Amino acid sequence: MTTTIADLKMRNGAKFERLGNSDYPQETVERKVRPVPDRYRNAIGKFKVDRLANCIGCGKCGEVCAYGVHLKPEGFKYTIRPKDYLCIGPACLETGRDCVSQCPEKAIRVRLNPNAECLGDPRWSSDLVLATWHMAETGHTPPPHLEYRVGESGGGFDKIRFKFEVDGSESVTADVDKTADQQLEALPEIDTGLELNRRNDNRPRIHIDIPVYGGGMSFGSVSINTILAKARAMTAWNSFTCTGEGGYPDRLKPYDDHVITQVATGLFGVREETIQRVRIVEFKYAQGAKPGLGGHLLGDKNTPDVAQMRGAVAGNALFSPFPFHSVYSVEDHKKHLDWIKEVNPRCLVSVKVSTPTDVDMVAVGSYYAGAHIIHLDGSYGGTGAAPDIAKKNIAMPIEYAIPKVHKFLAAEGIRDKVTLIASGGIRTAYDALKAIALGADGVVVGTVEMIALGCVRCSTCESGRGCPRGIASTDPELVDLMGLDWATQRLINLQNSWREQMVSVLRKLGLPSIQSLRGRTDFLCYLADE
Repeated sequence: MTTTIADLKMRNGAKFERLGNSDYPQETVERKVRPVPDRYRNAIGKFKVDRLANCIGCGKCGEVCAYGVHLKPEGFKYTIRPKDYLCIGPACLETGRDCVSQCPEKAIRVRLNPNAECLGDPRWSSDLVLATWHMAETGHTPPPHLEYRVGESGGGFDKIRFKFEVDGSESVTADVDKTADQQLEALPEIDTGLELNRRNDNRPRIHIDIPVYGGGMSFGSVSINTILAKARAMTAWNSFTCTGEGGYPDRLKPYDDHVITQVATGLFGVREETIQRVRIVEFKYAQGAKPGLGGHLLGDKNTPDVAQMRGAVAGNALFSPFPFHSVYSVEDHKKHLDWIKEVNPRCLVSVKVSTPTDVDMVAVGSYYAGAHIIHLDGSYGGTGAAPDIAKKNIAMPIEYAIPKVHKFLAAEGIRDKVTLIASGGIRTAYDALKAIALGADGVVVGTVEMIALGCVRCSTCESGRGCPRGIASTDPELVDLMGLDWATQRLINLQNSWREQMVSVLRKLGLPSIQSLRGRTDFLCYLADE
């Protein structure tokens, strides 16, 4: 499907005038899945395929393999090096077309890849990393040999399941004359869209096509190619990405209608002109990974371009204070929101807060201050620069915060007048669905986008030149390692795979839309340790 930015404006039922964008022509955005292989020669897979010395190069393995692991190009005497990242391992034995048993010389061995076993951690397991890479490459649900739904943390979303996953039951009405796939295809189209303005306050009623948008990653913390790829992908999906607190690069101008600009405590790069350019402005009062602490950008990453954007001196470490020293009450909070609404009469206002124990009261206060969107950021959210002592040790996990806020807003009679967005540990489409079933309207993602771009979780985001893969770096040499078109397509593919999974689950639950899942905790169960 080909969509222009002008088409997306008309779909949202409002007229928007661009400010100062004449030098940045509108571009056509394609929401289309295309295969995008890993940008490194030797991609990492779950299994390692060894071809032994007694191989005679007969090509039999290539004939029987249905996954493209073994190839013998025409004119070649021998089969080329196996593309073992495509191998599905022992599951292939069940097909009767496995290379190991069919090799006449018994010259092929398949084993777990030790490189893959070194990836990840309990929350971001090796399988989750590899599955995310697969989704970004293909745009579709990963094969069964990769666990793409949960990690190995032993808690939180990893302990929560949809009941049909546990007992095999589904709400879809069975038809004995049709296969399961045919029954699912016969159901009506599933609506995964989300309305962001529910206040009926004469401001635009903004609609996004998926219940997901990209989290704030500032210019300085990640590369300009990462920022642009996120914006382009969310433009294709008619959703949003956020600038973070590092200012608003001019190269984002073609995507203004799909960018959230953030006003954080440091006010880096915040100007009336940038506030007027967008349809959503976000106040960031706190971040789930480091509540009670401000932002921190080390001097090595504060390059001349970053410093110019932030109005700072290159090479100096930059700190954001905590909190806004002009906000100590709901009335002060309302003055902030009123200021933004006066500067930009057509924007919605989002309020990003962490998850202290009284987060439900904070959410109610934000609604009465005039917020359209309340963005809860739980403790597992991930800035790479957050101190280790703060991560996962201060704020409330998002799985607890969502139902707490959802129920309190409902008790106040205002639940349907505000949009509740959750972030902080949303790794998979299943995490997103569980968050919505717990009471959120939609989710914000961050780390999963970095994984899709090739992140290996090396935890060097904030130091020196930053990410060696160029994802979270401001070093020009490293930034050039990742092409913009390549990165854009990987993120488009990721969201297509997520939407496929969301539609599949909603059909199994017999629900017509993503919003009909909100607050349906009766579809969930918690796995006890035993």
